[in-house]
Amino acid sequence: MPRAGAGGRPCQGVWHTPEGAAPRVAMIATHYEVDFSEHYLAEFMAERGVGFLGWNTRYRGAGPFFSLDEARTDIGVGIRWLREEAGIDTVVLLGNSGGASLMSAYQSEAAATGTLPAGDLFVSLNAHRGRPDVLTTWLDPSVTDEADPLSVDTSIDMFESSHGPPYPAAFVSAYRDAQVIRNGRITNWCRDELDRLGQSGATDRVFCVPRAWADLRFADLTIDPSQRLAGCYAGDPRRANYGAFGLASTCTCLSWLEMWSLDASSCRAEPHLENVTVPTLVVQSDADQGCFPSDATAIFEAVAAKDKSLSWLPGDHYLRGEGERDAAADLVADWLTTRGAA
Repeated sequence: MPRAGAGGRPCQGVWHTPEGAAPRVAMIATHYEVDFSEHYLAEFMAERGVGFLGWNTRYRGAGPFFSLDEARTDIGVGIRWLREEAGIDTVVLLGNSGGASLMSAYQSEAAATGTLPAGDLFVSLNAHRGRPDVLTTWLDPSVTDEADPLSVDTSIDMFESSHGPPYPAAFVSAYRDAQVIRNGRITNWCRDELDRLGQSGATDRVFCVPRAWADLRFADLTIDPSQRLAGCYAGDPRRANYGAFGLASTCTCLSWLEMWSLDASSCRAEPHLENVTVPTLVVQSDADQGCFPSDATAIFEAVAAKDKSLSWLPGDHYLRGEGERDAAADLVADWLTTRGAA
């Protein structure tokens, strides 16, 4: 692929290697849009003799324009580099956070078509079930007007104190249904808008999705219980929910359908995990405020590998506590060793 006019390359990453002998086993980590080149686990794995390629596709920092097919092509570039240039025998796909659904989509395509180089092992770390799934469980269903970030139906507002927390089962059920409805409403608008734009020769447009920090689990620790504290990755959920930054806060109609729509997107892990047959390790920390025990269990159950393990570790989403990253690296390295890969 050609370099950009300013000189930048479409893909880029950082290759972390152990001291001494060149590694024969390497991990590759990629995300939809987050910069994984200096991933927090990279140096810890290198210290344990495992190479680590923190790899960014062309969509690093450009999520509003994401295309899954092109991202898969870019991941394949990284894996080919590991095999052909770095001399790696065993490639481990690391699906961290949103990267799990992306890497499972990659591996599924590689296994089905043979046009992309497949990974040999798969690790899911503190991951959710996919971009449409995590967004929908975070969407505020009380939004009545997508153009007005202050519009609210108080009957379905999690921040209305009369509802909880804790939230009654009936409210939880109605809330989850309303979140799915909101996702579908945006999807329908995108399709209609693309039709309207196309009639004038336009191809797409940018739009905003307000209020996407409203998962009931942020406030009610009895739902999907774990060792987490109340709150979300951005701190106070209500404050975050009425702020400008959030999942899918800026989209195009096409990228919504590609990445965020429950109905249209291929960025959901479970359909792809049905085609992931390589040995798989699922790891989940017990105090994660955005990826929950039910996510780890669902990923573990969906993956088709006969050789699969589910492990739990202390820590938050980024394993920032003392010794937590060492513990995660030890767990992964030991798992690789038992499979003759480290």
